[in-house]
Amino acid sequence: MKNNTINKKEIEKFSKIAEEWWNPEGKFKPLHKFNPIRISYIKENIIKTFKINQKKTPLKNIKILDIGCGGGLLSEPMCRLGADITAIDASEKNISVAKLHSKKNNLKIRYICTSPEKLKLKDKFDVILNMEIVEHVEDVNFFLKSCSNLLKKNGIMFVATLNKTLKSYVFAIVGAEYILRWLPIGTHEWEKFIKPEELISLLKKNHLSVEKVDGMKFNILTDKWKVSDDKSINYIAKFIKN
Repeated sequence: MKNNTINKKEIEKFSKIAEEWWNPEGKFKPLHKFNPIRISYIKENIIKTFKINQKKTPLKNIKILDIGCGGGLLSEPMCRLGADITAIDASEKNISVAKLHSKKNNLKIRYICTSPEKLKLKDKFDVILNMEIVEHVEDVNFFLKSCSNLLKKNGIMFVATLNKTLKSYVFAIVGAEYILRWLPIGTHEWEKFIKPEELISLLKKNHLSVEKVDGMKFNILTDKWKVSDDKSINYIAKFIKN
């Protein structure tokens, strides 16, 4: 049985471009465009599930774990919304960039260079964010099991990833990497994409029930992402711990 979820090849790939994380016109430009819809989706669903009425800092006292946090593109907005954030990444360079940027912005975020199976904390989390990470790990089942162990009962896990379809290969790899050059070539491997039903099955084994699965679609005309019924390429799923 494997006891490690870190894919060294993937870590090296993202470590090489770590300095680009906060450049909205750099190699992570697509993620900067993607971020607003991710933030609103996560915030609205947390508020709904936990029946929160606080408006100014709606996520106050909500303990969130951001896995595969990169340079902190999602951790920082969650912190600004009041959440108690712990963010982990297996790349030391990513963590260094994230720490420096949060310090410049006077944000208190607990950044740790580790992976979920190695994270040993006394308290569990209300929310776990697995955003665009499952397609980059070494052992998806063990990774999800490790994540589940860190989540409180009735807690939420968000998983955003890419569907394993012909359409996702054409658009997310051939189109985004080779033709439009939105992403560096080699960012994704189609073999590691995962169908929603497969993800749901794996998490069911690890005591998480799916509440909803939504597609995420990019509108070229508006240059913005939106929630969609089309799950054939990007999708996000919300799970509740049993």
